[in-house]
Amino acid sequence: MGKPHVLVLGANFAGLGAAQKIREYAHDTVDITVIDRKPYLLFVPNIPYEVFENRNPGLTLHMPIVDVLHEDNIRFIQGEVKALDPDAQTVEYVPSERVGSAPETIHYDYVVVAIGARLAYDEIEGFAEYGQTVSDTFYGEKLRLFLANEYKGGPVAVGSARFHQGTMSTDLVPTAEAACEGPPVEVMLSFGHWLQSHGMGGPEKVTVFTPAAVIAEDAGIGVVNQLLAAASSMGYHYMNNVHDIKRLTKDGIEFANGQSVEAELKIVFPDWKAHSFMKDLPISDDQGFVLTDMTTRNPKYRNVFACGDAAAVTVPKLGILAHMGAETVGKQIAMDMGRMAPEKANVPMHFVVNCLGDMGGNKGFAINSDTWYGGTKSELKMGHIPFLMKMQYKEMFFRTRGKVPDWGIPAADFLIDKLS
Repeated sequence: MGKPHVLVLGANFAGLGAAQKIREYAHDTVDITVIDRKPYLLFVPNIPYEVFENRNPGLTLHMPIVDVLHEDNIRFIQGEVKALDPDAQTVEYVPSERVGSAPETIHYDYVVVAIGARLAYDEIEGFAEYGQTVSDTFYGEKLRLFLANEYKGGPVAVGSARFHQGTMSTDLVPTAEAACEGPPVEVMLSFGHWLQSHGMGGPEKVTVFTPAAVIAEDAGIGVVNQLLAAASSMGYHYMNNVHDIKRLTKDGIEFANGQSVEAELKIVFPDWKAHSFMKDLPISDDQGFVLTDMTTRNPKYRNVFACGDAAAVTVPKLGILAHMGAETVGKQIAMDMGRMAPEKANVPMHFVVNCLGDMGGNKGFAINSDTWYGGTKSELKMGHIPFLMKMQYKEMFFRTRGKVPDWGIPAADFLIDKLS
């Protein structure tokens, strides 16, 4: 009889991290296969910085993963997942290296759903004609070229569409009206500096908006009040309770609450939606995100796990929560294999919003807060040290090939706290 087969769907932060942690904790007691439609990890957090430094983000933010996984004896399949059957314990995928491949089916003993979310730009009217964003290297390069060749220095609007969160995990995590508002805050602050450095004005030209009562609500009201006070003192404009983006036009953005804002440049972030094949599955919530407890395990199908943006409890859709989920998946499967004690593996995740953002001018901000989840930590730091930590985290991630040491994030938090 062969070893149990662990199938990991997705290979960005959550999927790659989960595969590596399963191997680290469960050792050679399992066979591991990872499926992703692309053979690299996309380092999303640094796209705005590369764009505003006038560099093509595709040149530096793709980390090849085939050899990374091979080092840990993990099989990689380049394919697009099309279906998951939790009763048959199978996944259907189409190999994506060449167009026209026939569908394949693979069996699993354990499955880790880490395929992220579908970013629904196609549901924002006018986005294709008038919108910009920084959520992948294609859109980042499109924005870089727009700034270099077309932008005339007019008003700028930055913000999010409404997030449609599922309703079946509200006993575990709060409800958010935007999927993740660290990026809009970062783009707002760093683009104000971009305008200044290019002689086109400054923060007074930038409006940030949110569908919620307050922007970045998951950071906690204490941090939000500090952020808004700082941004207001710099000259940025702020609109809240816009409810949703109704449409983008050549001249600006119209909102669902009837308001509008004038903008030549519209940098927006969409609704995060579950992949269509995940909807109506017995493992999913009413929006198609995978239901889990706070140990990443589905309550009905105990061999199904989820981490990262595909998990219903991952709110906001934030990198640190993907990291925590990957760690916990590894411990859970190691426990099932008899390689970790239950008292260590069954510690539920306690989420924290830990976010590093660029402000331009070699300055950044650092948020470390768990008040949204009922905790007491609420810290905001601004200055050169948070920027340095953001840049160094990317370098450490690539240098360690995704295996950032356990002391990495705590050390960054310590340095930010003591030196900022």
